[in-house]
Amino acid sequence: MSGHPYVLFDALFDDPGAEAMIRLCERFRSYGMYSQEHVESDIGRGLSQRHDSVLNFLRTGGRHGRHEPAATLAARTNYFREEYAYGQRALIDGIEPYLNHEGFAEAAHHVHGRPVIEPAIVFANLMVPGQELALHTDVPEFRGCNRKTCPQWLLVAMHHSGLFSEWRMPIATGVAWFHDCKGGEFAFYPNGADAPAVAHEVTFNTAILLDADSVFHGVDRVFDPGEQMVPLKPGMRLDFAGDGAWVVHDGDREVTRYAWEELRFSVSWKAYCFTDEHEQHAWRHHAADLTLEVVVDRLVGDLRARGRIEGEVPPNPDLALLIIDEYIRFPAA
Repeated sequence: MSGHPYVLFDALFDDPGAEAMIRLCERFRSYGMYSQEHVESDIGRGLSQRHDSVLNFLRTGGRHGRHEPAATLAARTNYFREEYAYGQRALIDGIEPYLNHEGFAEAAHHVHGRPVIEPAIVFANLMVPGQELALHTDVPEFRGCNRKTCPQWLLVAMHHSGLFSEWRMPIATGVAWFHDCKGGEFAFYPNGADAPAVAHEVTFNTAILLDADSVFHGVDRVFDPGEQMVPLKPGMRLDFAGDGAWVVHDGDREVTRYAWEELRFSVSWKAYCFTDEHEQHAWRHHAADLTLEVVVDRLVGDLRARGRIEGEVPPNPDLALLIIDEYIRFPAA
C-alpha cells in the first residue's frame, strides 16, 4: 500500500464556524473512553478491539520507541471519544455544516476517484496531556461486515489481506482540529509503511483528508509538563465543567482537571465513496453480503496456502493472533 493521495485544508471554516465547533464540543459535555467499545465474537474472544495496534505499541513503544510499563502505555492510548453524527443522522445540533462539508466531499472524490459520496459518521477525539495514539490504520467496512458486527482487528486484517476487495466499502476520512496543540502531531505514512512518516502540526481550523483505512497513522504524544502519566483506566469520563475547564471523573470521584488549552481536540468525518448509484444501492440493500463464516474460511484457506497452518485449525485466540501477525505489517519504530 503506497502512494496514497491526501488533501490538506488551511482553513476548513471561517473563524465563527470554527469557534462554533468548540462550543459544540462543550455542549456535548461528557466523553467516554474509546476502550469501552466492544463487540462479542467467537473468533478472538477476549482480545481488545484493536488488539493489532495494542500489540505493536507494546512491542515497539510507539513511533518513537519509548518503552514503559504496560499500564502506563494503556493510559497513554485510552483517549476519550463520542459520536456527533451516525448514518447521516445528527446526534447534536450544529454538526450539520461539518457532516455535509462540500470541501470534504470534493476531497473524498479526489482521494478515491469515486463520484458518489455519502457522509456516514462524525466523531470527536479528546486527548489529555501525555496521551498519544498508537500507529494503526482505521477500521474498514465491508458489505455485511462492519464494526457493529465484527471485531475491529479482524476488519483491519481483512483489508490488509487483500482477500475481500470486492466487498470493501471505500471510506474517506477527514480529520480537523480547532485549536493549536503543543505536541500531538498527526503522523502518517502516505508513501507506505516502509517510507518515512510525515508529522503534520495540529493548528486551529485546519484539516486533512485521506484513506485512513489504508494509510498508517497515529498521534505523537501531547505535551505534558508532569513527570508521570495520570492513572487513567477504562470507565472514566472527561466532562466539561464550564469556563474552559475539563474534569476526568471515575464515577463521581474527580481524578484530575485540565484547561482547554492542554487538551488535543479533533473531529473526524467519514464518508462512503461509491462508483455509481447502483453500487450504493447494492450496499444499502445488503446485496451479496459477506458473513463471518465466509471470512474465516477464506482467511484460513489463505493461511494454509502460505504454509502458516498445517493440520488442524488453531483454537482461539491463537487463530486470531496468527491472522493479525500474518496480514498487518506496521511501520518500524
